[in-house]
Amino acid sequence: MSTLKSLLVHVDASPQAAVRLQLAEQLALAHGAQATAIYAVVSALLRYPMAMAAGGDMAPMLAEVDQQRLEAARKRYAETVKPAHVAWLECSGQPIADVAQQAFYADLLVLGQRGADENRDVDVPADFVSSVLIASGRPAIVLPHIATTPAKLERVLIAWKPTRESARAVTAALPILQQARKVTVASFDEGEEAAAEAGILGYLRQHGVQATFKRAVASKAEVGEQLLSLAADEQADLLVMGCYGHGRAREWVLGGASRTVIASMTIPVLMSH
Repeated sequence: MSTLKSLLVHVDASPQAAVRLQLAEQLALAHGAQATAIYAVVSALLRYPMAMAAGGDMAPMLAEVDQQRLEAARKRYAETVKPAHVAWLECSGQPIADVAQQAFYADLLVLGQRGADENRDVDVPADFVSSVLIASGRPAIVLPHIATTPAKLERVLIAWKPTRESARAVTAALPILQQARKVTVASFDEGEEAAAEAGILGYLRQHGVQATFKRAVASKAEVGEQLLSLAADEQADLLVMGCYGHGRAREWVLGGASRTVIASMTIPVLMSH
């Protein structure tokens, strides 16, 4: 029986929100789960604070901008998924805090990578994904901004390290791994304690997941880039990895591999801190 019973998918006014909605509905149907779409964005007043300096009559105009974005998101939701599969929730104020708060009641989040053009995606802060992960403590599937349709998640690559973050990511991914056609566990020797092949493969077998193991030596290049390259070689539909960093939510400093993957992903990534 799948333990994936509740999903929370972040929705904003961007076209990429439709792909996140589709994946959430796909996962909900595959696992007998209930998904909830949460509309949470930065208000126009906070996006354009200098506009108020032009005069008090700007407030109604900014409110109209917010209303138009909300209506566009509602329309996209109605055209993309069925309400019976994906419920709708609206929040206003601070998207990081709003999504993190609702995430406490979800098994898995579905979030979107920030686009390469930072001036285009202004619905949420630049550190939205990493901040929600650390503030909520919940795992999330992050979709690349280039995604046009949701992947089937049939070929999965696990980036394994004997750490709590990696273990949490694998545990969160188990319902997906159990339905996958191919699972590969990759371990990069970064000069630390070598990952035990028997331990992780045995754990997966106990949960009905047959996987193969690959060990590689970390090159002088960024490990995150090496990991993304391996995911491409394996034709993976999903990458599972721990998310590493330190500091408070809005002051969080990402580890090198985590930062690279979040910035450069081309496939969905299931991450957990």
